Amino acid sequence: MYKSFYSLSDNPFKKEIETKDLYQSENLKELSARLDYLKKTRGIAVIIGEPGSGKTSALRSMADSVNPSLFKVIYFPLSTGSVMDFYRGIAIGLGEEPKFRKVDLFNQVQAAILKFYNEKKITPIIILDEMQLAPNKFLSDLGILFNFAMDSQNPFILILAGLSHFMTKLNLNHNQSLNQRVIMKYQLNSLNKEEVKAYVEHQLKLAGANHPIFIPQALEAIALRSRGLPRLINNIAVNSLLLGFQLKAEQINQEIVFKACEKDTF
Repeated sequence: MYKSFYSLSDNPFKKEIETKDLYQSENLKELSARLDYLKKTRGIAVIIGEPGSGKTSALRSMADSVNPSLFKVIYFPLSTGSVMDFYRGIAIGLGEEPKFRKVDLFNQVQAAILKFYNEKKITPIIILDEMQLAPNKFLSDLGILFNFAMDSQNPFILILAGLSHFMTKLNLNHNQSLNQRVIMKYQLNSLNKEEVKAYVEHQLKLAGANHPIFIPQALEAIALRSRGLPRLINNIAVNSLLLGFQLKAEQINQEIVFKACEKDTF
């Protein structure tokens, strides 16, 4: 298909990209620096962003970068189960057989976290994704579950990630107990026009491109239609390559990008 036509060795915009090959936008660099700080201080952090802004990729990059002899990463997206499934998933992730009653499960999770931190010298990193789906009662529970020694210790790292409106929910009066304990908040923004260009060229280079495939005006069109969101950039770029292949166009121009967008809704 288009790979051989454009002399590419791989799909340049696939999801299965190694974290070491992620495009280092200014946003991602700053978030990485903040996550490095979080590893030293421990505690609760919130990361928000629009759909397709790269939150999960950033979290995956962090998870892949930590020393497994110092950190234990547990990732759980709320979209895959109920709240109780989350509590049980944390217990299982910590190597425990989950208790049945909620109060016993809470005590079990806290004891397991303390065991990792005090005895094994390993800090559990618990990443909870899709937090915009979390009910307020669950946010109250998190304040209880991650309260150690009357809130005088942080033997854990808890990262709450979600869409931007999760912050609105967290700022509500009845969620202030949890909100006030968050030591780091970060919003992952879209790529700017220059970063979109650099991102596309970075991805093409990873796939073996040895000549410009998208002309500058095409890259500007992608930046416009994608609003700088990496997931949309990927979709538009792939559709443009497919259409360019059908048209036997040696390079992708802005007309091809706009026609590719017409075939889908971005």
